[in-house]
Amino acid sequence: MHTIYKKITLIITIASFTIGCDTPAPLVRVVEANIDSNPLKITPLSEAQEKSWGAKDLIHDTIPGMSVEKTYAEVLPGKSGVQTIVAVIDSGIDINHEDLKNAIWTNPKEIAGNGKDDDNNGYVDDIHGWNFLGNTETEQLELARIIDRYDDEFQGKTISQVPANKRTAFNTYQKARAERNKKYSELQYFKQDRTQILKDLKTPHEVISKKLGKEDYSLKELRAIQSPNEQTQNYIAFLSQIFQYEDTVAAFIKNIEGDLEQIEGQLNNYGLGVNYRSVVGDNPYDITDTSYGDNNVTGPKVEGASHGTHVGGIIAAQRNNGIGMNGVANNNIKLMVLRAVPDGDEYDKDIALAIRYAVDNGAKVINTSFGKYYAQYPEWVYEAIEYAAKKDVLIVNAAGNEGLNLDDASNRVYPNDQLDNTTEMSDTFMTIGALDDTYGSQMVASFSNYGKSNVDIFAPGEHIWSTTPNNNYEFKGGTSMAAPNVAGIAAMLRSYYPKLKASRIKQIIINSGLAATTSVIVAGDPTKRARFNELSKSGKIANMYNAFKLAELNK
Repeated sequence: MHTIYKKITLIITIASFTIGCDTPAPLVRVVEANIDSNPLKITPLSEAQEKSWGAKDLIHDTIPGMSVEKTYAEVLPGKSGVQTIVAVIDSGIDINHEDLKNAIWTNPKEIAGNGKDDDNNGYVDDIHGWNFLGNTETEQLELARIIDRYDDEFQGKTISQVPANKRTAFNTYQKARAERNKKYSELQYFKQDRTQILKDLKTPHEVISKKLGKEDYSLKELRAIQSPNEQTQNYIAFLSQIFQYEDTVAAFIKNIEGDLEQIEGQLNNYGLGVNYRSVVGDNPYDITDTSYGDNNVTGPKVEGASHGTHVGGIIAAQRNNGIGMNGVANNNIKLMVLRAVPDGDEYDKDIALAIRYAVDNGAKVINTSFGKYYAQYPEWVYEAIEYAAKKDVLIVNAAGNEGLNLDDASNRVYPNDQLDNTTEMSDTFMTIGALDDTYGSQMVASFSNYGKSNVDIFAPGEHIWSTTPNNNYEFKGGTSMAAPNVAGIAAMLRSYYPKLKASRIKQIIINSGLAATTSVIVAGDPTKRARFNELSKSGKIANMYNAFKLAELNK
């Protein structure tokens, strides 16, 4: 799921610058808490609140968190849980991170480093999980793979020239080619835009930095330059515009450079005629070809595991150790690491096999913070989802970051558990939308997908502080961050109430959320509003405190 950039306009006057399963029995009682009348927070969040806002209590703190801290303070003292495994299917995790190393699952049936498949599960030395990507990092988007796969067969043809049994594939190919060409052109335009901005900034920024003796000057300092000549006046006028975007020109340049790096990566994702998968050595379109990958669950470069490390930290970063941050779950929870999501779109085969690995090796919750809008073998993933349901494993899935209504069949995102966009094939699969940290009309994250039938509940997902590789911590945003917040709740419920089935855990989380019918901005568009309860199946915000209270009634 990828960002589409907006043009940044800078104006200057000097010529040299151009700018499925059985339905469980009803719950004993539903905890309902409508929060429409809750007061709005007036004061800005403190730094400490920003780093932990997802754990706050909306009623007490006027921050739309999940009442995690309240749960630990009021519910969990005197209780104990059992070890519970959460599988994180992602880009890999830095398993040596200071805040995660004690939370990483170790396969008790495998002897490290002996080069044998001691537990006969088909994976040699799978000590902490499995890496289905081998040494590959970059990957095409699925639509680019579809174009490459069918170009020789379909290019230049009309549907009347295609055999009847190939017309579905032909229509998908045509749609993929049109979308790819449009997006590729957009990215090239934004690359040119950012490149030109950096070029235009170079000389003015260098001159002013030299005059002021520093690169991180403020707007006040810029405008306080004494007796500037005509050229310097032009530089000041030009650079002054930057401060509508950032506090300093240096910070703005860093952001533009970051944009360019992301754009270059996305151009690679949309690229044609490349085969990144060749280094893995398998046939990604053969589900029976399973002898591939390795046990390096972090991946070839630790920096490439940033997304998965962030997700893992949200779930189970060590609590109360005086460093970094606190995960939702405590030390009862262990993270099984399954590297299957590259920089690009995942392969259906890798996801299906990763789900099956997690189920077969003891995971009770699986977090899937990824997604795509094309799939060539979705049935492999559907079968794996059904397998997880039969084995009593809960899957917690990210809704996606394009601000789309997933109830619109044209916006189908994979993975999902929808047979016909309204009917679920599994009652152990949850899809999570993302909240911002401001309660009220802006509490739905601007990027979050939504859907009355296709999204189950919302959870904190914007500006989330968590672990990143090499003992670092960063803010990240996305439904990728909302899903592990709910996965953390689910893992704790499965730990403290191990007799409750996965389907019941899902039902408890949905029924115990905080309900709201307030009008909210949708997809970041102030002209587009909806009642919060129309954006998901539950119309609620996930709440750990209420979930534990409800689980206690249904244990």
